[in-house]
Amino acid sequence: MCPISPARSILERQPSLSGWRPYTSYGQNIGLVGITGVRSRFVCVAGALILMALAMVPKAAHLVAGIPRYVLGGAAIVMFGMVAGSGMRILQAVDFKTRRHNMMIFAISLGIGMIPPLSPEFFRAFPPYLAPLLHSGVLLSMLTAIGLNLLFNGVCQSHLADASASRTVARHAAL
Repeated sequence: MCPISPARSILERQPSLSGWRPYTSYGQNIGLVGITGVRSRFVCVAGALILMALAMVPKAAHLVAGIPRYVLGGAAIVMFGMVAGSGMRILQAVDFKTRRHNMMIFAISLGIGMIPPLSPEFFRAFPPYLAPLLHSGVLLSMLTAIGLNLLFNGVCQSHLADASASRTVARHAAL
């Protein structure tokens, strides 16, 4: 397990104790960093100060709220496209040529993740307490990918490779 700093722990738990929204980060930040190239924490602080100022001055907040939906939609297309591009960049590191199961893992995970948005009634026979899990395409994709990766590429093959390597080393040592 990763150690969590006390400051981060307090920052993550304090808002929920006082009724605020909890501290969290979002995947859209990948898109914003990709679009702007800015990775500075000072920019985040400046953005937070601007948002606090907008909360104190309602007239200024109305100006920001007046941004046309089409402009926000265009920005969202670019931003989420950058998130998809980042995912594609990560997938470039996957060995699809020599490990034939990796393409199947990707295809099945993507297909399972598309079920909730394309067929919302697909899981209606399942118990209602599973609804939060079954209606999230991202969660279903992630769980499917992890499970299939463990099944096809996971612990078993690494133990087999380690056992094979240790036998080879033992053979060479005996010579």
